[in-house]
Amino acid sequence: MSVPLAALGVIIIWSTTPLAIQWSGEGAGFLFAVTGRMALGAMLALVLLRLLGLRLWWHRRARATYVAAGLGIYTAMLSVYWAAQFIPSGWISVIFGLSPLMTGFLASRLLDEGGLDAARAAGVGLALGGLGVIFYQGEALGGQALLGVTGVLASVLFHSVSAVWVKRHGARIGGLVVTTGGLMVASPLFLLTWFLSGGGWPTQLPERAIGAIAYLGVFGSVLGFALYFYVLRQLSVVRVSLLTLVTPVTALLIGHWLNDEPLRASLWWGVALISLGLLCFEWRGLTREFGRRLGLAEGEGAPD
Repeated sequence: MSVPLAALGVIIIWSTTPLAIQWSGEGAGFLFAVTGRMALGAMLALVLLRLLGLRLWWHRRARATYVAAGLGIYTAMLSVYWAAQFIPSGWISVIFGLSPLMTGFLASRLLDEGGLDAARAAGVGLALGGLGVIFYQGEALGGQALLGVTGVLASVLFHSVSAVWVKRHGARIGGLVVTTGGLMVASPLFLLTWFLSGGGWPTQLPERAIGAIAYLGVFGSVLGFALYFYVLRQLSVVRVSLLTLVTPVTALLIGHWLNDEPLRASLWWGVALISLGLLCFEWRGLTREFGRRLGLAEGEGAPD
């Protein structure tokens, strides 16, 4: 599969996921929504493995990869579903734009993918300024909005730890296999959480919620995670996290068009600061990559 095409698929799915998360919680609550999504995703992933003639590997590194992916799915998704009750859907993607900084910091410590130089430090400062703008707007909207922002920040942390953990184990297995193994770890945890919370089967479930759960189970859980883990295996963990440069803008526009979510000027300032911070944070790596590719192109065009 083409890596750029897979990355584009991740961007599209991540851009539509925040609004689908909000819609899926209508009627039955966020725990039923996330549990239904993950259970559906796990069953579909197992069916796809069978149809494609693939299998789950059970050697030590594969098991460690499944645990890393599954715990990341469980903690990150539980946090973001809870937080989605309190903030507009577009905010979720904006705050998730901080994940490259988090993954970059963790990768520099655990994967030796570059330290924190002056440009990266400036990038962190700019991104934190953007987060401060988001917090300021959340304070203006009330305490519940601040709870939502905090919940998404926790989700970013869990997601970043999982990404670095998966990359560190480095089991050479396909994205769909990692996704299936991760969902097999996460789904029982969601079912247990739902059961312990006293959850029951809803008597009425809006059609929009059913559609959102189905969309997230098929695309958000199976296809989205499979593409994500595939791209993660091909590229550095920090370069993969740069996909979040695009999704905040598209998610905000989708939330505005489909859910009448307000687009205040201060929010765009927050997006701009976070995006500029990410560019500064990855500037050295991006320029090095551009120079390497330019050198290869010149070498290919030189006469023998």
